[in-house]
Amino acid sequence: MQRMGRVIKLRPEIIPEYKRIHAAVWPEVLKAIRDSNIQNYTIFLKEPENFLFAYWEYHGDDFDADMKKMADAPRMKEWWTITDPMQIPFETRKEGEWWAEMEDVFHTD
Repeated sequence: MQRMGRVIKLRPEIIPEYKRIHAAVWPEVLKAIRDSNIQNYTIFLKEPENFLFAYWEYHGDDFDADMKKMADAPRMKEWWTITDPMQIPFETRKEGEWWAEMEDVFHTD
């Protein structure tokens, strides 16, 4: 299992809508996440800075293949057409990233 964290900014004017749609995520989106070997997926919001922090645990063997499978899921594509415009990627993110990957520097159970 691999713990993963990512961060992005959220447009302040859409925070209520972002919270509303995440209170009732489409079942097909949840299935695409599970089918991509992701568990314990959590998104946190830090206001007033409007940073989103996502955490999940990856239980698969080929992260890139699983992320492609997720990206190819029709309802996930539709979900991202709604959520992506709500987000502001960090300018310092790596090439090809939308959410900026974070380094795991400490963990305890």
